[in-house]
Amino acid sequence: MHYWLMKSEPDAFSIDDLARKGVEPWDGVRNYQARNFLRDAMRTGDGVLFYHSSCETPGVAGIAEVAGAARPDPTQFDRRSAHYDPDSPREAPRWWLVDVRFVRKLAHPVTLETLRRDRRLGDFALTRRGNRLSVLPVSAAQWRLILDHAQEHA
Repeated sequence: MHYWLMKSEPDAFSIDDLARKGVEPWDGVRNYQARNFLRDAMRTGDGVLFYHSSCETPGVAGIAEVAGAARPDPTQFDRRSAHYDPDSPREAPRWWLVDVRFVRKLAHPVTLETLRRDRRLGDFALTRRGNRLSVLPVSAAQWRLILDHAQEHA
């Protein structure tokens, strides 16, 4: 089993939206490194930290899981989509997605500031300067530490 952190702006799609839908395709990823994680490394059942970004208090807002194998992201072929990519051929799609299933919302988000202060997280991709990836790997130890922070506020 692997662990991941997936970022979403809560104004666009929040943990509450995922809770209402239950399962949702994680579409619109347009970064090659994040795409590679989705396509090549994520597996059904992997744990996901659902992270609210670009908001007043960014942080881990909930827990989800990968609910299905990677498949081509159909928005790349849809001219009406904001994620349309005219250079992506149907026979060799450029962009991929996975389905994500809601597990639970955290009673209190684990804020970015809390994560930055915790040196036990080591070289955590989220807290590196200049990191803009929307899909990041999380080690099992980092996963446990972050969930421990969530329990401290429960």
